[in-house]
Amino acid sequence: MCSDTLQYHPQTEGSYWIYGVLKNKIRIMFFSGDTDGAVPTWGTRQWIKELDWPVTETWRPWFTDKQVSGYVEKYDGLEFVTIHGVGHMAPQWKREPVTDMITSWLHKEDF
Repeated sequence: MCSDTLQYHPQTEGSYWIYGVLKNKIRIMFFSGDTDGAVPTWGTRQWIKELDWPVTETWRPWFTDKQVSGYVEKYDGLEFVTIHGVGHMAPQWKREPVTDMITSWLHKEDF
């Protein structure tokens, strides 16, 4: 989808299986631009719900310079974060909010 020169070989199971292996061993954050047509937010939220992990913090906005930068929902073992107004290349097009998000997450700070 992203390249005419690479030959992709889709797998039915994808990487879904790894989340159960990593749970409670490593912190997991999955982020997504909320206008991403290749990996849509809605689909991501659906497979995260299929993990059936308890929600520890419900869907809420997060901010950069008092502006909504996206939304976050936390589960037991995974944090799902959206970046508002961008697609697949969120770090390139929303550099400041993405940097704030990642830095805060790495330092275990709320964002």
